[in-house]
Amino acid sequence: MKQDEILTEKYKATTKEIRSDIAHFLEIKEKSTLAIALSLATDEKIRSFILKKKIPQGYYADLIHQYKANTLYQNIWIQIIDRDGISLYRSWTKAKGDDLSGSRAEISKMEKQHKASVAISVGSYDMSIKAMVPLFDHERFIGFIEIISHFNSIAKTFEKEEIDSVVLADKKYAKHLTHPFTKMFVDGYYIANLDAKKSLVKLLSDNKIETFFNKEYRIVDGYLIVAYPLKDTNEKTIGHYLAFKKLSNIESKDLQFFQFRWIVFTLLFFMAIAGVVNIVMYYNMRKQKKYYKNIIDSSSNMIIINNKKNIIDTNKVFFKYFSKYKSLDEFRDENTCVCNFFVDEEGYLSKGTVAYNWLEKVIDHPDEHYKVKMIIEEKIYYFLVNAAVIDREQNHYSVIFADITKEERYKEELEDITIRDSLTGLYNRRFYETQIDEEIYNAKRYEHALSVIMLDIDFFKKVNDEHGHSVGDEVLIYYANLVKESLREADKVCRVGGEEFVIILPYTTKDDAVKIAEKLRVLVEKSKKILPITMSFGVTEYIKGESEDFLYKRADEALYEAKNSGRNRVVVR
Repeated sequence: MKQDEILTEKYKATTKEIRSDIAHFLEIKEKSTLAIALSLATDEKIRSFILKKKIPQGYYADLIHQYKANTLYQNIWIQIIDRDGISLYRSWTKAKGDDLSGSRAEISKMEKQHKASVAISVGSYDMSIKAMVPLFDHERFIGFIEIISHFNSIAKTFEKEEIDSVVLADKKYAKHLTHPFTKMFVDGYYIANLDAKKSLVKLLSDNKIETFFNKEYRIVDGYLIVAYPLKDTNEKTIGHYLAFKKLSNIESKDLQFFQFRWIVFTLLFFMAIAGVVNIVMYYNMRKQKKYYKNIIDSSSNMIIINNKKNIIDTNKVFFKYFSKYKSLDEFRDENTCVCNFFVDEEGYLSKGTVAYNWLEKVIDHPDEHYKVKMIIEEKIYYFLVNAAVIDREQNHYSVIFADITKEERYKEELEDITIRDSLTGLYNRRFYETQIDEEIYNAKRYEHALSVIMLDIDFFKKVNDEHGHSVGDEVLIYYANLVKESLREADKVCRVGGEEFVIILPYTTKDDAVKIAEKLRVLVEKSKKILPITMSFGVTEYIKGESEDFLYKRADEALYEAKNSGRNRVVVR
């Protein structure tokens, strides 16, 4: 593979990795910010302060100092807002008393729903991550506490990976930012992270900023630049996280590994070809047949000679894998082809519908790298396969199977770690975002139905509060897997939040998805294992042309309606 092609592939892989990391770091920051808000909401003094509408200005000063000294939260802000949307307290300024009801969508939502939430939003001071938790006095809603964190800790985490950051709020919010915290703007876009490098700000000002938002990545002034959209509670893009990685870092480090990988594959390929050439040479030398046999027996790879009808000969390594057979004749009594052991799985060579289809494919495309997955005596093996004609008149072929089982298992383990939820073992949000894009593409291309079910456990906070988090974890693990085991193999269950899950249902209409959701609802309600619980379900079907974000939003709205209208029910949108 040429170096420029390797670089393009590596740039795409790096872009995907950076976008995934941004999403992951944002999720962690959002969850930890909400955790702080939840813990501070237990303070009984705050309730009396709100009722009196008077909060001491320095009430949280020591706490904020402790966060700054002992955590990555260097600029955490705390705000107390009453039930009418009036700001009673801000830790970062003495300003208070202003009505925030109409200024931010999430505040209006809190006033109506009284539900803990976390979101990215733009206020009069900054674009930041805001977690809000309602406060009650004897079940009467009296206001809420808001914890505001910034993007600087995420930027510092990226710095360790030699990636710089510039976080931008959309220019339409410029007038709304009446007291900008960083005081930094570029072409009307507010810069939300304090440590944005001046050289990168200048780079942005020298280029049309919008062009960075609409491409997978851009390369400018020696940087790979990746944009990630920042969205509010309504899934509306309100800004972008721009990540800058020097090309020299990618080329000098990552490229070396990437080139090494291709060198290894190339060496394996040519070693296999060289082996085939040797076999061809010695096979044609009939008088030296014994010498040929010694050569193939000395190979560490499994080698088979066949004529598209039967296996003619093998080397000793063949019986290392097929150890139950004492001789080739014994193997041939039960099998006409080694392909009987192939596993038909995406990414691997399949047996084909006609005898020895797979062999013709390998021979006709010598430049391709073919892999097979085989189950031999209840063990799974992976092989790199190469083949060549050694006697065209008699249709004799030599096939080399190079064992790559360790490499494939290691690769699978690495991939599994990145896409699995550590608690339940289900797929995680990262997998969902990748898989739903693929399923939408397939649904559009092949014009088949695709549906999504969003579900979560009703009153799960009560489970944790009354029985403890360990019991809560047991509930999550048991019921998550109960749902998984009740679905088809093609259906994918992903944990996308604390007690929230999404099921991807390919080839499934909305009507069928409703039946599945109802079946799951009844199954969960009747189970009563560990603790009796119920679940609420939101169902929707993909509409051709809509984005993944909009599909997710419609499912989320259906789930919200199910929760808001009594729980333990299925709502379809």
